[in-house]
Amino acid sequence: MLVELLLFSLVLLNCICNGNAGVTSAFVRNEWPSVDIALDDQAIAVPKGYNAPQQVHITQGDNDGKAVIVSWITADEPGSNKVRYGLSDGKYHFTAEGSMQKYTFYNYTSGYIHHCLLDGLQYDTKYYYEVEAGNSSRRFWFQTPPPIDLDAPYRFGIIGDLGQTYNSLSTLEHSAQLGAETILYVGDLSYADRYKYHDVGVRWDSWGRLAERSAAYQPWIWVAGNHEIEYFPYMGEVIPFRNYAYRYPTPHHTSGSNNPLWYAVRRASAHIIVLSTYSPFVKYTPQWSWLQEEFERVDRVKTPWLIVLMHAPMYNSYNSHFMEGESMRVVFESWFCRYKVDVVFAGHVHAYERSYRVSNIKYNVSSGSSYAAPDKSAPVYITVGDGGNKGGLATSFKYPQPNYCAFREASYGHSTLEIKNRTHALYHWNRNDDGKRVPTDQMVLHNQYW
Repeated sequence: MLVELLLFSLVLLNCICNGNAGVTSAFVRNEWPSVDIALDDQAIAVPKGYNAPQQVHITQGDNDGKAVIVSWITADEPGSNKVRYGLSDGKYHFTAEGSMQKYTFYNYTSGYIHHCLLDGLQYDTKYYYEVEAGNSSRRFWFQTPPPIDLDAPYRFGIIGDLGQTYNSLSTLEHSAQLGAETILYVGDLSYADRYKYHDVGVRWDSWGRLAERSAAYQPWIWVAGNHEIEYFPYMGEVIPFRNYAYRYPTPHHTSGSNNPLWYAVRRASAHIIVLSTYSPFVKYTPQWSWLQEEFERVDRVKTPWLIVLMHAPMYNSYNSHFMEGESMRVVFESWFCRYKVDVVFAGHVHAYERSYRVSNIKYNVSSGSSYAAPDKSAPVYITVGDGGNKGGLATSFKYPQPNYCAFREASYGHSTLEIKNRTHALYHWNRNDDGKRVPTDQMVLHNQYW
Protein backbone atom coordinates (compact mmCIF):
# COMPACT_ATOMS: atom_id res chain seq x y z
CA MET A 1 0.00 0.00 0.00
CA LEU A 2 2.83 2.39 0.89
CA VAL A 3 4.66 1.59 -2.38
CA GLU A 4 1.49 2.21 -4.38
CA LEU A 5 0.96 5.52 -2.60
CA LEU A 6 4.54 6.59 -3.33
CA LEU A 7 4.17 5.65 -7.00
CA PHE A 8 0.92 7.59 -7.25
CA SER A 9 2.55 10.62 -5.63
CA LEU A 10 5.47 10.48 -8.07
CA VAL A 11 3.13 10.25 -11.06
CA LEU A 12 1.04 13.13 -9.75
CA LEU A 13 4.13 15.24 -9.09
CA ASN A 14 5.44 14.48 -12.56
CA CYS A 15 2.12 15.53 -14.11
CA ILE A 16 2.12 18.79 -12.15
CA CYS A 17 5.74 19.58 -12.99
CA ASN A 18 5.10 18.97 -16.67
CA GLY A 19 1.98 21.09 -16.74
CA ASN A 20 -0.44 18.26 -17.42
CA ALA A 21 -2.74 19.21 -14.54
CA GLY A 22 -4.40 21.84 -16.70
CA VAL A 23 -6.83 21.31 -19.57
CA THR A 24 -6.18 21.90 -23.26
CA SER A 25 -9.53 21.84 -25.01
CA ALA A 26 -9.82 19.55 -28.00
CA PHE A 27 -12.55 21.69 -29.55
CA VAL A 28 -11.86 22.69 -33.16
CA ARG A 29 -13.55 25.87 -34.28
CA ASN A 30 -15.55 25.71 -37.50
CA GLU A 31 -15.14 29.41 -38.00
CA TRP A 32 -16.46 31.83 -40.54
CA PRO A 33 -13.66 33.21 -42.73
CA SER A 34 -11.58 35.84 -40.96
CA VAL A 35 -12.40 38.62 -43.38
CA ASP A 36 -13.79 42.02 -42.49
CA ILE A 37 -17.45 42.80 -43.02
CA ALA A 38 -18.01 44.58 -46.35
CA LEU A 39 -18.52 48.32 -46.05
CA ASP A 40 -21.97 48.09 -47.64
CA ASP A 41 -23.16 45.41 -45.21
CA GLN A 42 -26.14 46.30 -43.03
CA ALA A 43 -24.19 45.38 -39.87
CA ILE A 44 -22.02 48.50 -40.27
CA ALA A 45 -24.45 50.68 -42.21
CA VAL A 46 -24.45 54.46 -41.80
CA PRO A 47 -27.60 55.52 -39.89
CA LYS A 48 -30.41 56.93 -41.99
CA GLY A 49 -30.88 60.68 -42.19
CA TYR A 50 -28.66 63.50 -43.32
CA ASN A 51 -25.69 63.96 -40.97
CA ALA A 52 -27.20 61.52 -38.48
CA PRO A 53 -25.05 60.92 -35.39
CA GLN A 54 -23.11 57.67 -35.70
CA GLN A 55 -20.52 55.58 -33.83
CA VAL A 56 -22.16 56.48 -30.52
CA HIS A 57 -20.36 55.09 -27.49
CA ILE A 58 -20.09 55.78 -23.79
CA THR A 59 -17.52 55.28 -21.07
CA GLN A 60 -17.25 56.15 -17.41
CA GLY A 61 -16.63 59.85 -16.94
CA ASP A 62 -15.38 60.07 -13.37
CA ASN A 63 -13.72 57.96 -10.69
CA ASP A 64 -16.84 56.64 -8.96
CA GLY A 65 -19.50 55.99 -11.63
CA LYS A 66 -21.66 59.11 -11.37
CA ALA A 67 -20.63 60.50 -14.75
CA VAL A 68 -20.64 59.27 -18.34
CA ILE A 69 -18.75 60.50 -21.40
CA VAL A 70 -20.96 60.30 -24.51
CA SER A 71 -19.09 60.30 -27.84
CA TRP A 72 -20.39 60.38 -31.40
CA ILE A 73 -19.49 61.49 -34.91
CA THR A 74 -21.35 63.55 -37.49
CA ALA A 75 -20.02 62.99 -40.99
CA ASP A 76 -21.18 66.00 -43.01
CA GLU A 77 -21.23 69.02 -40.72
CA PRO A 78 -20.68 69.79 -37.03
CA GLY A 79 -24.27 69.59 -35.83
CA SER A 80 -24.98 70.07 -32.13
CA ASN A 81 -22.53 69.46 -29.28
CA LYS A 82 -25.40 68.91 -26.87
CA VAL A 83 -26.81 65.79 -25.28
CA ARG A 84 -30.32 65.89 -23.86
CA TYR A 85 -31.11 63.32 -21.20
CA GLY A 86 -33.59 62.38 -18.52
CA LEU A 87 -35.32 59.60 -16.61
CA SER A 88 -38.00 58.85 -19.21
CA ASP A 89 -37.71 58.01 -22.87
CA GLY A 90 -38.44 61.15 -24.89
CA LYS A 91 -38.66 63.36 -21.78
CA TYR A 92 -35.32 65.05 -21.34
CA HIS A 93 -35.08 67.48 -18.44
CA PHE A 94 -31.30 67.89 -18.56
CA THR A 95 -28.88 69.14 -21.18
CA ALA A 96 -25.10 68.94 -21.31
CA GLU A 97 -22.82 70.58 -23.85
CA GLY A 98 -19.56 69.03 -24.96
CA SER A 99 -16.75 69.71 -27.38
CA MET A 100 -16.08 68.99 -31.05
CA GLN A 101 -12.90 68.25 -32.97
CA LYS A 102 -11.72 66.62 -36.17
CA TYR A 103 -8.37 65.44 -37.47
CA THR A 104 -6.56 64.19 -40.55
CA PHE A 105 -4.64 60.95 -40.94
CA TYR A 106 -2.64 60.83 -44.16
CA ASN A 107 -5.29 61.83 -46.75
CA TYR A 108 -8.25 60.81 -44.58
CA THR A 109 -10.25 63.51 -42.81
CA SER A 110 -12.41 62.42 -39.92
CA GLY A 111 -15.97 63.44 -39.34
CA TYR A 112 -16.84 65.86 -36.55
CA ILE A 113 -16.04 64.05 -33.31
CA HIS A 114 -18.13 65.04 -30.29
CA HIS A 115 -17.46 64.28 -26.62
CA CYS A 116 -19.91 65.32 -23.91
CA LEU A 117 -19.69 64.73 -20.16
CA LEU A 118 -22.89 63.98 -18.27
CA ASP A 119 -22.06 64.36 -14.58
CA GLY A 120 -23.89 64.56 -11.28
CA LEU A 121 -25.88 61.45 -12.18
CA GLN A 122 -27.79 59.37 -9.65
CA TYR A 123 -26.56 55.91 -8.81
CA ASP A 124 -28.50 52.83 -9.90
CA THR A 125 -30.66 54.79 -12.34
CA LYS A 126 -31.65 54.28 -15.96
CA TYR A 127 -31.08 57.36 -18.10
CA TYR A 128 -32.37 57.99 -21.60
CA TYR A 129 -30.37 60.27 -23.85
CA GLU A 130 -30.59 61.85 -27.30
CA VAL A 131 -27.87 63.12 -29.61
CA GLU A 132 -28.94 65.24 -32.52
CA ALA A 133 -27.62 67.04 -35.59
CA GLY A 134 -30.12 69.27 -37.35
CA ASN A 135 -33.16 67.24 -38.31
CA SER A 136 -31.51 63.95 -37.46
CA SER A 137 -31.48 62.62 -33.91
CA ARG A 138 -30.94 59.26 -32.28
CA ARG A 139 -31.98 57.95 -28.88
CA PHE A 140 -30.24 55.55 -26.51
CA TRP A 141 -30.11 54.71 -22.79
CA PHE A 142 -27.67 53.58 -20.09
CA GLN A 143 -27.82 52.37 -16.50
CA THR A 144 -25.62 53.89 -13.81
CA PRO A 145 -23.97 51.51 -11.32
CA PRO A 146 -25.02 51.09 -7.68
CA PRO A 147 -23.21 53.22 -5.09
CA ILE A 148 -19.67 52.27 -4.15
CA ASP A 149 -20.24 49.60 -1.55
CA LEU A 150 -18.52 46.61 0.00
CA ASP A 151 -21.17 44.09 -1.07
CA ALA A 152 -22.56 45.73 -4.20
CA PRO A 153 -23.25 43.04 -6.83
CA TYR A 154 -22.28 43.82 -10.40
CA ARG A 155 -21.82 42.07 -13.74
CA PHE A 156 -18.97 42.83 -16.12
CA GLY A 157 -18.54 41.53 -19.65
CA ILE A 158 -14.98 41.07 -20.92
CA ILE A 159 -14.10 41.32 -24.62
CA GLY A 160 -10.80 41.69 -26.43
CA ASP A 161 -9.28 41.90 -29.91
CA LEU A 162 -12.68 42.28 -31.53
CA GLY A 163 -12.05 43.54 -35.05
CA GLN A 164 -14.91 43.72 -37.53
CA THR A 165 -15.55 40.29 -39.04
CA TYR A 166 -18.70 38.20 -38.77
CA ASN A 167 -17.00 36.41 -35.89
CA SER A 168 -16.74 39.85 -34.23
CA LEU A 169 -20.45 40.44 -34.78
CA SER A 170 -21.20 37.03 -33.26
CA THR A 171 -19.21 37.96 -30.15
CA LEU A 172 -21.13 41.22 -29.72
CA GLU A 173 -24.50 39.54 -30.19
CA HIS A 174 -23.73 36.72 -27.76
CA SER A 175 -22.26 39.07 -25.16
CA ALA A 176 -25.48 41.08 -25.20
CA GLN A 177 -27.41 37.99 -24.08
CA LEU A 178 -25.60 37.84 -20.74
CA GLY A 179 -26.83 41.13 -19.31
CA ALA A 180 -23.41 42.63 -18.59
CA GLU A 181 -23.71 46.13 -17.18
CA THR A 182 -20.25 47.31 -18.25
CA ILE A 183 -17.76 45.95 -20.78
CA LEU A 184 -14.10 45.66 -19.83
CA TYR A 185 -12.40 45.93 -23.21
CA VAL A 186 -8.79 44.70 -23.16
CA GLY A 187 -7.49 46.32 -26.32
CA ASP A 188 -7.18 46.02 -30.12
CA LEU A 189 -10.36 47.59 -31.40
CA SER A 190 -10.77 48.07 -35.14
CA TYR A 191 -7.69 46.44 -36.69
CA ALA A 192 -7.77 49.35 -39.10
CA ASP A 193 -3.98 49.31 -39.12
CA ARG A 194 -4.16 46.26 -41.38
CA TYR A 195 -5.22 48.70 -44.11
CA LYS A 196 -3.28 51.48 -45.79
CA TYR A 197 -3.70 55.15 -46.53
CA HIS A 198 -7.29 56.47 -46.60
CA ASP A 199 -8.77 53.10 -45.64
CA VAL A 200 -7.26 53.25 -42.14
CA GLY A 201 -9.66 56.02 -41.13
CA VAL A 202 -12.55 54.45 -43.03
CA ARG A 203 -12.16 51.23 -41.07
CA TRP A 204 -12.12 53.12 -37.78
CA ASP A 205 -15.50 54.52 -38.79
CA SER A 206 -16.93 51.13 -39.74
CA TRP A 207 -15.75 49.61 -36.46
CA GLY A 208 -17.40 52.40 -34.50
CA ARG A 209 -20.70 51.63 -36.20
CA LEU A 210 -20.30 47.91 -35.51
CA ALA A 211 -19.58 48.39 -31.79
CA GLU A 212 -22.35 50.96 -31.33
CA ARG A 213 -24.97 48.23 -30.79
CA SER A 214 -23.32 47.63 -27.40
CA ALA A 215 -21.12 50.64 -26.67
CA ALA A 216 -23.98 53.17 -26.92
CA TYR A 217 -25.80 51.44 -24.05
CA GLN A 218 -23.09 49.95 -21.83
CA PRO A 219 -20.02 51.86 -20.71
CA TRP A 220 -16.90 50.31 -22.21
CA ILE A 221 -13.72 50.66 -20.14
CA TRP A 222 -11.03 51.06 -22.79
CA VAL A 223 -7.54 49.56 -22.96
CA ALA A 224 -5.16 50.47 -25.79
CA GLY A 225 -3.55 47.55 -27.65
CA ASN A 226 -0.77 47.26 -30.20
CA HIS A 227 -3.18 47.71 -33.13
CA GLU A 228 -3.98 51.18 -31.78
CA ILE A 229 -0.35 52.36 -32.10
CA GLU A 230 -0.50 52.92 -35.89
CA TYR A 231 3.06 54.08 -36.44
CA PHE A 232 3.29 54.52 -40.23
CA PRO A 233 6.42 56.41 -41.37
CA TYR A 234 5.63 55.58 -45.01
CA MET A 235 2.46 57.66 -44.65
CA GLY A 236 4.14 60.36 -42.58
CA GLU A 237 2.14 59.26 -39.53
CA VAL A 238 4.53 58.83 -36.60
CA ILE A 239 2.45 59.97 -33.60
CA PRO A 240 1.17 56.78 -31.93
CA PHE A 241 -2.45 56.20 -30.90
CA ARG A 242 -3.81 59.16 -32.90
CA ASN A 243 -6.98 57.58 -34.27
CA TYR A 244 -7.69 55.92 -30.94
CA ALA A 245 -7.02 59.00 -28.82
CA TYR A 246 -9.29 61.29 -30.85
CA ARG A 247 -12.19 58.86 -30.73
CA TYR A 248 -12.04 57.10 -27.35
CA PRO A 249 -11.55 59.38 -24.33
CA THR A 250 -10.94 58.03 -20.84
CA PRO A 251 -11.42 59.64 -17.39
CA HIS A 252 -7.71 59.53 -16.59
CA HIS A 253 -7.55 62.89 -14.79
CA THR A 254 -9.98 61.72 -12.10
CA SER A 255 -7.48 59.10 -10.94
CA GLY A 256 -4.46 61.40 -11.05
CA SER A 257 -3.07 60.07 -14.32
CA ASN A 258 -1.44 62.44 -16.79
CA ASN A 259 -2.04 60.10 -19.73
CA PRO A 260 -5.33 58.67 -21.08
CA LEU A 261 -3.68 55.28 -21.71
CA TRP A 262 -3.44 54.40 -18.01
CA TYR A 263 -6.05 55.25 -15.41
CA ALA A 264 -8.40 53.77 -12.80
CA VAL A 265 -12.11 53.80 -12.04
CA ARG A 266 -14.27 52.48 -9.25
CA ARG A 267 -17.56 50.82 -10.10
CA ALA A 268 -19.93 49.24 -7.56
CA SER A 269 -17.60 47.02 -5.46
CA ALA A 270 -14.71 46.94 -7.94
CA HIS A 271 -11.57 49.03 -8.31
CA ILE A 272 -10.40 48.70 -11.92
CA ILE A 273 -6.85 49.63 -12.99
CA VAL A 274 -6.03 50.05 -16.69
CA LEU A 275 -2.41 49.74 -17.81
CA SER A 276 -0.70 50.45 -21.13
CA THR A 277 1.55 47.66 -22.36
CA TYR A 278 2.91 49.87 -25.15
CA SER A 279 3.93 52.89 -23.08
CA PRO A 280 7.03 53.12 -20.87
CA PHE A 281 6.43 51.34 -17.56
CA VAL A 282 9.84 50.63 -16.00
CA LYS A 283 10.97 52.19 -12.76
CA TYR A 284 10.40 55.95 -12.37
CA THR A 285 8.47 56.34 -15.63
CA PRO A 286 5.15 58.21 -15.35
CA GLN A 287 3.10 54.99 -15.61
CA TRP A 288 5.21 53.21 -12.96
CA SER A 289 4.98 56.16 -10.56
CA TRP A 290 1.24 56.52 -11.09
CA LEU A 291 0.57 52.82 -10.49
CA GLN A 292 2.61 52.85 -7.29
CA GLU A 293 0.43 55.68 -5.97
CA GLU A 294 -2.79 54.15 -7.31
CA PHE A 295 -2.28 50.88 -5.44
CA GLU A 296 -1.93 52.89 -2.24
CA ARG A 297 -5.28 54.59 -2.97
CA VAL A 298 -7.17 51.30 -3.25
CA ASP A 299 -9.52 50.83 -0.29
CA ARG A 300 -10.57 47.17 -0.11
CA VAL A 301 -13.10 48.00 2.60
CA LYS A 302 -15.04 50.08 0.06
CA THR A 303 -14.11 48.29 -3.16
CA PRO A 304 -13.05 44.75 -2.23
CA TRP A 305 -12.54 43.59 -5.83
CA LEU A 306 -9.27 44.69 -7.44
CA ILE A 307 -9.13 44.10 -11.20
CA VAL A 308 -6.27 44.95 -13.57
CA LEU A 309 -6.68 45.32 -17.35
CA MET A 310 -3.83 45.24 -19.86
CA HIS A 311 -3.31 44.11 -23.42
CA ALA A 312 -0.35 41.70 -23.59
CA PRO A 313 -0.73 38.82 -21.10
CA MET A 314 1.92 38.14 -18.48
CA TYR A 315 1.26 34.39 -18.64
CA ASN A 316 0.66 32.82 -22.05
CA SER A 317 1.08 29.21 -23.18
CA TYR A 318 0.48 29.78 -26.90
CA ASN A 319 3.27 30.10 -29.44
CA SER A 320 1.63 33.31 -30.59
CA HIS A 321 3.09 36.29 -28.70
CA PHE A 322 4.84 33.97 -26.26
CA MET A 323 6.72 35.88 -23.51
CA GLU A 324 5.79 39.31 -24.91
CA GLY A 325 4.38 40.34 -21.53
CA GLU A 326 7.49 39.21 -19.67
CA SER A 327 9.05 42.64 -19.16
CA MET A 328 5.86 44.05 -17.64
CA ARG A 329 5.57 40.93 -15.48
CA VAL A 330 9.05 41.51 -14.07
CA VAL A 331 8.19 45.12 -13.22
CA PHE A 332 4.68 44.76 -11.79
CA GLU A 333 4.05 41.16 -10.70
CA SER A 334 5.40 41.69 -7.18
CA TRP A 335 2.97 44.59 -6.74
CA PHE A 336 0.08 42.46 -7.96
CA CYS A 337 0.87 39.91 -5.25
CA ARG A 338 1.60 42.45 -2.53
CA TYR A 339 -1.72 44.23 -3.07
CA LYS A 340 -3.60 40.96 -3.69
CA VAL A 341 -5.05 41.71 -7.12
CA ASP A 342 -7.98 39.37 -7.71
CA VAL A 343 -7.83 38.95 -11.47
CA VAL A 344 -5.85 40.31 -14.44
CA PHE A 345 -7.59 40.38 -17.82
CA ALA A 346 -5.54 40.66 -21.03
CA GLY A 347 -5.95 40.11 -24.76
CA HIS A 348 -3.42 40.11 -27.62
CA VAL A 349 -3.32 36.32 -28.08
CA HIS A 350 -6.23 35.40 -30.34
CA ALA A 351 -7.52 32.62 -28.13
CA TYR A 352 -8.65 31.94 -24.56
CA GLU A 353 -6.61 30.97 -21.51
CA ARG A 354 -7.04 30.94 -17.72
CA SER A 355 -4.20 30.49 -15.25
CA TYR A 356 -3.93 29.14 -11.75
CA ARG A 357 -2.84 31.51 -8.99
CA VAL A 358 0.90 31.52 -9.62
CA SER A 359 3.82 33.92 -9.44
CA ASN A 360 7.38 34.01 -10.66
CA ILE A 361 8.57 36.93 -8.58
CA LYS A 362 12.09 35.60 -7.97
CA TYR A 363 12.85 35.52 -11.68
CA ASN A 364 13.97 38.84 -13.15
CA VAL A 365 15.12 37.64 -16.61
CA SER A 366 18.81 37.56 -15.65
CA SER A 367 18.64 35.54 -12.43
CA GLY A 368 16.44 33.39 -10.25
CA SER A 369 14.20 30.42 -10.94
CA SER A 370 12.27 30.72 -14.19
CA TYR A 371 9.36 28.49 -13.14
CA ALA A 372 6.07 29.89 -11.92
CA ALA A 373 5.02 28.50 -8.56
CA PRO A 374 1.64 28.34 -6.80
CA ASP A 375 1.03 31.55 -4.87
CA LYS A 376 -2.16 32.22 -2.90
CA SER A 377 -1.48 35.96 -3.03
CA ALA A 378 -1.29 36.03 -6.83
CA PRO A 379 -4.11 36.97 -9.19
CA VAL A 380 -5.76 34.70 -11.70
CA TYR A 381 -4.54 35.67 -15.19
CA ILE A 382 -7.13 35.41 -17.96
CA THR A 383 -6.55 36.01 -21.67
CA VAL A 384 -9.60 36.90 -23.78
CA GLY A 385 -8.06 37.95 -27.09
CA ASP A 386 -10.72 35.90 -28.84
CA GLY A 387 -13.18 38.53 -30.04
CA GLY A 388 -13.05 37.49 -33.70
CA ASN A 389 -10.70 39.77 -35.61
CA LYS A 390 -9.25 39.47 -39.11
CA GLY A 391 -6.03 37.91 -37.85
CA GLY A 392 -7.78 34.62 -37.10
CA LEU A 393 -7.20 32.27 -34.19
CA ALA A 394 -3.98 31.34 -32.45
CA THR A 395 -4.06 27.56 -32.70
CA SER A 396 -0.51 26.53 -31.78
CA PHE A 397 0.08 25.64 -28.11
CA LYS A 398 3.22 25.23 -26.03
CA TYR A 399 3.77 21.60 -25.04
CA PRO A 400 3.95 20.25 -22.47
CA GLN A 401 1.23 22.47 -21.05
CA PRO A 402 2.92 24.82 -18.54
CA ASN A 403 2.10 24.38 -14.88
CA TYR A 404 0.52 27.84 -14.68
CA CYS A 405 -2.15 27.06 -17.31
CA ALA A 406 -5.50 25.83 -15.98
CA PHE A 407 -7.53 25.92 -19.20
CA ARG A 408 -6.93 26.97 -22.80
CA GLU A 409 -8.90 26.81 -26.02
CA ALA A 410 -8.29 28.25 -29.47
CA SER A 411 -11.75 29.58 -30.18
CA TYR A 412 -13.77 32.79 -30.29
CA GLY A 413 -15.74 33.97 -27.30
CA HIS A 414 -16.21 36.41 -24.44
CA SER A 415 -16.28 36.35 -20.64
CA THR A 416 -18.51 37.41 -17.79
CA LEU A 417 -17.49 38.31 -14.24
CA GLU A 418 -20.48 38.40 -11.91
CA ILE A 419 -19.61 39.86 -8.51
CA LYS A 420 -21.93 38.50 -5.84
CA ASN A 421 -20.58 40.11 -2.66
CA ARG A 422 -17.29 40.96 -0.96
CA THR A 423 -16.07 37.37 -0.93
CA HIS A 424 -17.26 35.62 -4.09
CA ALA A 425 -17.70 36.21 -7.80
CA LEU A 426 -18.71 33.85 -10.61
CA TYR A 427 -16.56 33.83 -13.73
CA HIS A 428 -17.61 32.31 -17.08
CA TRP A 429 -16.02 32.07 -20.49
CA ASN A 430 -18.48 31.51 -23.31
CA ARG A 431 -17.51 30.03 -26.66
CA ASN A 432 -19.15 31.32 -29.84
CA ASP A 433 -19.87 27.98 -31.48
CA ASP A 434 -21.34 28.25 -34.98
CA GLY A 435 -23.86 30.91 -34.02
CA LYS A 436 -24.55 29.63 -30.51
CA ARG A 437 -23.24 30.78 -27.14
CA VAL A 438 -21.78 27.80 -25.27
CA PRO A 439 -20.65 28.18 -21.61
CA THR A 440 -17.28 26.41 -21.62
CA ASP A 441 -15.02 27.44 -18.73
CA GLN A 442 -16.06 28.66 -15.30
CA MET A 443 -14.79 29.15 -11.79
CA VAL A 444 -15.77 30.64 -8.45
CA LEU A 445 -13.40 33.53 -7.82
CA HIS A 446 -12.57 34.02 -4.14
CA ASN A 447 -11.72 37.55 -3.15
CA GLN A 448 -8.05 37.93 -2.26
CA TYR A 449 -8.55 40.51 0.48
CA TRP A 450 -11.64 39.17 2.21
